[in-house]
Amino acid sequence: MGKRIIVGDQEFNIPDRFPKSGFAVFILLIIMFMLWSSVYRVELEEVGVLMTLGKFDKEVKSGLHIKWPAPLQKVIKVPVKRELEMEFGQRGTKKQSGRRLNQSEIEEESLMLTGDLNVAMVPWKTQYRIGDAFKFLFKIRDPIGTFRDMNEAVMREVIGDRSVNEVLTTGRQEIATDMEHKLQEMCDQYDNGIIINRILLQKVLPPKQVQDAFNEVNTAEQEKEKMINEALGNYNKIIPRAKGEAEQTVQQAEGYATDRVNRAKGDVSLFNDVLAAYNRAPEVTRRRIYLETMADVYPNVKQKIILDKDIEGVLPLLPLGKDGK
Repeated sequence: MGKRIIVGDQEFNIPDRFPKSGFAVFILLIIMFMLWSSVYRVELEEVGVLMTLGKFDKEVKSGLHIKWPAPLQKVIKVPVKRELEMEFGQRGTKKQSGRRLNQSEIEEESLMLTGDLNVAMVPWKTQYRIGDAFKFLFKIRDPIGTFRDMNEAVMREVIGDRSVNEVLTTGRQEIATDMEHKLQEMCDQYDNGIIINRILLQKVLPPKQVQDAFNEVNTAEQEKEKMINEALGNYNKIIPRAKGEAEQTVQQAEGYATDRVNRAKGDVSLFNDVLAAYNRAPEVTRRRIYLETMADVYPNVKQKIILDKDIEGVLPLLPLGKDGK
């Protein structure tokens, strides 16, 4: 039969009649195990939490260290400098709480009720790091499971304050930012030593049952926006042109009016000058006006005939035209 001896995490069977050579090997194995369990290494991105008889002793920085063999002391390595990630609604089939999650349970994580009583599938990723290893290990019984529940609770609260259109289209960045702040506040309240880096919303979709109808509505909304943008483009192209043409017409009219007024004022001034000259010498002014008028009229006459009643001769009529001049 024999006896069983447990040393640390190892179990050894000792026969009733143990030969001396076997006993020496057994003692050597025990010594090697104690040496092996006494030396440990902490990586650069980790911190080691040293436990003595099940109680917290101290934190150990990266490097090679020595401790008392198990079960007197053990080390829990926590990756405090590594960015960790937790997925919701879109991850591979994994075990959680000792059992394997199916696809329906994974999708249920992302099934959210919006503020206008619609339903949307909101998968996301939470990127975080462990800022305090002691708080992460000892402040909460199940830090990872509790942190997952906190994520779901905060995301459902944030989604519940917004309409389905905001969730599916324009409000994604605002939702992620609001989620980061509220989740960090809850982590500080629980004092779990977790620091939130960012929230990444994945492709948000309506439930499969109404996805076709939603796609049709979304297409109609896009067509509506397209037509509105085209109408605004035509408005911005035609209206400024019409305003420019109207402004040009007004300026032309104002220029024409100014020209006519100035011409009228010039004619009045000229008439006044002629009137003043006429008042000073009526006969001379009358004759000058007559001569100036004839000088303007004669060049435009095609055929000219000069009549003089005092002429007595063969040609009492002297035609002056193109040929006769």
